[in-house]
Amino acid sequence: MPESATLEETAAAGLEMGDYLKTVKEVIDYQIHVGISGPFNFNGLVRHYDLRKGAYMADIQVNLVGKGKRGQQSHEIAKRVRPPLEKIANRFNARVKVAEVPPGPPVLSTLIAEVYGPDYERQREIALQIRQIFEQTAGVVDVDWYMEDSQPRFDLVVDKEKAALHGISVAQIAGTLELALSGKQTGLLHQPREKEDVPIILQLPLKDRAGIEKLETIKIAGAANRLVPLSALIVAKKTESERSIYHKNLMPVVYVIGDVAGERESPVYAILEMQKKIDAITLPEGYKIAQHTAGLPDSDRKFAMKWDGEWHITYEVFRDLGIAFAVVLVIIFVLVVGWFQSFSTPLVIMMAIPFSLIGILPAHWLMGAFFSATSMIGFIAGAGIVVRNSIILVDFIEIRVAQGMPLDLAVIDAGAVRFRPMMLTAAAVVVGASVILFDPIFQGLAISLMAGEVASLLFSRMTVPILYYLDKRWESEHVSNN
Repeated sequence: MPESATLEETAAAGLEMGDYLKTVKEVIDYQIHVGISGPFNFNGLVRHYDLRKGAYMADIQVNLVGKGKRGQQSHEIAKRVRPPLEKIANRFNARVKVAEVPPGPPVLSTLIAEVYGPDYERQREIALQIRQIFEQTAGVVDVDWYMEDSQPRFDLVVDKEKAALHGISVAQIAGTLELALSGKQTGLLHQPREKEDVPIILQLPLKDRAGIEKLETIKIAGAANRLVPLSALIVAKKTESERSIYHKNLMPVVYVIGDVAGERESPVYAILEMQKKIDAITLPEGYKIAQHTAGLPDSDRKFAMKWDGEWHITYEVFRDLGIAFAVVLVIIFVLVVGWFQSFSTPLVIMMAIPFSLIGILPAHWLMGAFFSATSMIGFIAGAGIVVRNSIILVDFIEIRVAQGMPLDLAVIDAGAVRFRPMMLTAAAVVVGASVILFDPIFQGLAISLMAGEVASLLFSRMTVPILYYLDKRWESEHVSNN
């Protein structure tokens, strides 16, 4: 809620959202925690939900029926309930985030824009523009930023001369205000049925201390027990309250966060669209906002931003997996060169690896799944199986040629004879990976293994022997010409 919201207003918003959740058939029950965070899980541990304290914050934890008793997964239910909850939040001028609790990347949010620069007020202004871009981008939801709204602050300055004339000390004024606002324990109440003594707190009712005007009407006993209103003793100076300043790697930073939901739930598409809009922001300083992906800005002398969150994790995972895959290809090449004593034969064998993509990419499209990190792992694992099948074909051809069979007949014989073990291998992979085909995390791994193995089975059986035949024929012709 806005920082000026009271505990009662926050509770009213939470209860209205709870009334809506009662109508969702998959919901068993829910708990509303107002003014304090609820018990936090792994997700809350990473996102620091335990730090949520204040009259303007509420946490609703929703429990669903078992997955065997509902037709949709929790992700689909979260997408379905978000628009009605946002409609309720808009009526209260609040911001709502719908978060799922399964373990995910250890990040503050799916989308994070970190704004750096030399002037924190200007960083706030730029971050506000970026937040508006988040809100205007289709598919980006739960937009927020780690920045409080501007709140009024009153500094009560005691007129010491007037206070002395009335026989009132500064400490007496401060103690009276502390008693009215924070309360003071004056004793203990001993209840027979209570395990502990109940503290008795003396404090003004909320209606008598809500606002500076109410406080100024408080009367303090002066000399000769004359009651003097506080307004005659103090001067209230209105200023703005201080706001939080966040730092990362010793540089001041402003966080803008968001999530993705809709047809395209990968953060990559949202970031690619928002990058163009952020590039179009014109700064009075005369330069564009530099956007970083992997590393932080070199310094905070110029305004810049970094894309963090789930996208940063995805970028690092694919980068590291790509490097690992390249190293594995080099090692495979060296080993095959040592075995076959040829530099061209390993290239023929490894040509079968890209054939798996002919099955992997269309299979992801048909299943409506994104090419995730687990998909990349499946592609790399499948590459090992594909190379093994190719080695079996080439080795069988060389055995037949060594037995005196012509090269063309040996190539045909290898494709026919070795097809059965290759097909059994593919069948074993398909059956083994099918058990995780509908898992929300490992679905990409299953699709890559199953579709990649089937595609490579059909294509490598024909292409590898043919390429090997063309390679050896070219070698023989080259030798005979020399």
